[in-house]
Amino acid sequence: MGGVLGLHSYRPILFGQKVVAEIWVAFICAEEIPVVGEAGTIEALAASIRQAHLELVREVVHACQEQSPHFLGTVDRDLPGDTIFRLDAIAEPILLQLFGEAAQVAPFVLLAEGLSEGEVTLPEDQSPSGVPWRVIVDPIDGTRGLVYQKRSAWILTAVAVNRGPDTRLRDVVAAVQTEIPTIKQHLFDQLWWTQEKGVRAVRHNRLTGEKIAFYPRPSSADTILHGYAMLSRFFPGARDVIAAVEERLVRELLGSSPVGKALCFEDQYASTGGQFYELSVGHDRFTGDIRPLLAKELKRRGQPLGLCCHPYDVCTASIPRALGVILTDPYGDPLDFPLDLGSDVAWLGYANEQIHAKVWPVLRRLFDEFGLIA
Repeated sequence: MGGVLGLHSYRPILFGQKVVAEIWVAFICAEEIPVVGEAGTIEALAASIRQAHLELVREVVHACQEQSPHFLGTVDRDLPGDTIFRLDAIAEPILLQLFGEAAQVAPFVLLAEGLSEGEVTLPEDQSPSGVPWRVIVDPIDGTRGLVYQKRSAWILTAVAVNRGPDTRLRDVVAAVQTEIPTIKQHLFDQLWWTQEKGVRAVRHNRLTGEKIAFYPRPSSADTILHGYAMLSRFFPGARDVIAAVEERLVRELLGSSPVGKALCFEDQYASTGGQFYELSVGHDRFTGDIRPLLAKELKRRGQPLGLCCHPYDVCTASIPRALGVILTDPYGDPLDFPLDLGSDVAWLGYANEQIHAKVWPVLRRLFDEFGLIA
């Protein structure tokens, strides 16, 4: 039975007799309201992509159950902008098959790391310039953490109006992100957004097949005090600069930590989709990724710029943004970038306007002081 999200009720999620979490659970309407025209095509395409994500989750979790971390974490091949591990390589042919089926709803150009030319038009008898949509995918965002069963990874997909190489984030009309759980985890979430119906979300139980709809809500806190707030510094390469900026930011916003106390916390979740999720559901209050801004400092040190965030990592930005999360570039402008496979993307995410109003002025001054932006 189809359904759309309607009114919301506040309902505790129970483990035995103990309440361990509370989420906004949505009522599921008995009949789905039909959408016609182009909007209907987008809704149908998003639904097909959601199903493709669920199939890919099953295949990837199965691979994690059957193969060792050593095998899955071995480098399959190096590409100019990323490293493809064996787990990524296992997902690639499955991705092509599943998105080939989704293209029966509406043809599109598929962009993904690992494709021989970086992109393919589906169905393959279509012309790249003649199809209406451009779909960018990250099949496994957060591969390394999933390989070693440290944390969930995410499947990320965005559908945009096809403007060829000029297609940008602002052209996105639908986005889907689906959690790939660790093998000991039985619950996983799927969030999606379309222009017509906004954000919807479902929590799946992979043991029972049960699905519970819920509505994500970013934090309403007006301070980073006692919350999670951080800049990403996952890899070596001038991360001392990032740490110094973050340290100054926290000190100027909250002052020095009292003896034996912690004023705020950080979580280096090496998955941009995961970071967007944490902002969307109220776990994090501020997160930023400024790795591309380190190029000048690294050059001064005689080092190349390392791995940065790419458009496929950030393609589901429409989901947190629609929920009220403020997403900007390092200059404070609304986040926007080419939907390609090679651009380096820096971004800043604030749970709400109040956090943005307090953090951004200090952060902007620190960027100037550290020589990170012109």
